[in-house]
Amino acid sequence: MLTFLGDHVLDRDVCVYSGSVIEVLARAGVSAEATRSTLTRMTARGLLRRQRHGRRMYFGLTERSVRVLHDGSVRLWQTGAVNHDWDGTWTLLAFSLPGERQRERHDLRAALAWAGFGPVQGGLWIAPGTPEIESVRALGPHIRVFHARADASTDVTEMVAGAYDLPALAARYTDFRTRWENAPELDPLADKLHLVTDWLQIIRRDPRLPVAHLPLSWPAAGAQELFFRLNERLAGPASEIAAGLLDTVPVLRDDGHRPAAAADQLGG
Repeated sequence: MLTFLGDHVLDRDVCVYSGSVIEVLARAGVSAEATRSTLTRMTARGLLRRQRHGRRMYFGLTERSVRVLHDGSVRLWQTGAVNHDWDGTWTLLAFSLPGERQRERHDLRAALAWAGFGPVQGGLWIAPGTPEIESVRALGPHIRVFHARADASTDVTEMVAGAYDLPALAARYTDFRTRWENAPELDPLADKLHLVTDWLQIIRRDPRLPVAHLPLSWPAAGAQELFFRLNERLAGPASEIAAGLLDTVPVLRDDGHRPAAAADQLGG
């Protein structure tokens, strides 16, 4: 759903008819029931807003979902999967929790891994550069954060290999290439939704480790080149198909009027 919204709704000042969303996602193998349920859950979580037009219900983005989608767009097209521009700095995060607080420890470790951190020893975790850690900070006051550079006596390559599961991370990129390198093109719209979703799931879990401290055969660059090439080939045909399927209306402000940008686009 987020891939669909990012491709066809973000920055367009429109709401899209629920039936259109169902029809598009059905091409990607998603049931109508699952799509309706997702629209309902995302609305309840403040990620979508409803807008009635005649007898039809349309869905548009909220400020929260716009932020989420823009973050994903930056990750997709700007930062990418290969970290060539690392400045040599690390974020160090230390925490201490009593043994009986196992649930909190589990949640904290999961949040740290999602934010790009790897464990060095005990309660000390590291991540390259300055990752976003607000979601981690929200887990409690027992967290201490520092920014530092490794001393010359530290073997950074060895430290990275010990803190992160490099074989598992590399396998995700290798599997991506295996799935997509010779995949038959069946439906450009569905294929693009699957392609972008698949790629996002991989790079969102990638801590973007500095390439200088990764194995020489690191597969991320080749996988990323394949993703860009396939996306470019699918983008035009997918957009043409979507244009014929999607029923959209301009976003209305709370006062019932169209935003100026949307009105200008429509000659209003």
